[in-house]
Amino acid sequence: MSTQPTEVIKEFLANTAPEKIETAAHRLVAEDATYISLNFENPELKQILPWTGTSKGPQAFIDTFSGVAKWWTHEDFTVTALFGEGENVAVFGRFTYRSVSLSKAATSPFSIHAKGRNGKIVYFQFMEDTFATARTFSQKGTWTIKIAPNQPEFEV
Repeated sequence: MSTQPTEVIKEFLANTAPEKIETAAHRLVAEDATYISLNFENPELKQILPWTGTSKGPQAFIDTFSGVAKWWTHEDFTVTALFGEGENVAVFGRFTYRSVSLSKAATSPFSIHAKGRNGKIVYFQFMEDTFATARTFSQKGTWTIKIAPNQPEFEV
């Protein structure tokens, strides 16, 4: 196994399935690694997606990827670019997830900023179209939106 940060991130992403994530996290994630999922901290979003926010260590990675696998069926996860410089790694791609509860699908771009040192992930920030993915659990109701003072409101 390579200790190059780009190779460590590739190896991790290739092993995020429910039956592989625990072993991969303990092998590839530093004990004090920081995981930022979608935001730094948002209590409302955490009610919908409990793994969101900032957490530490291999268990944060296990909880996130296990939760995602329980709540959505993965129809596609495609990395379109992965590159790095020094300890920094950038990953871009797209995924399609379908909610288990309502069978609603969302396709989202994603980006990851990760850092690797000594063959381990020490930082991992995952971003996606959270509005689209959270909406796969929306059963009813609307939001009334007002973007600008001189514009009419609308519902979504």
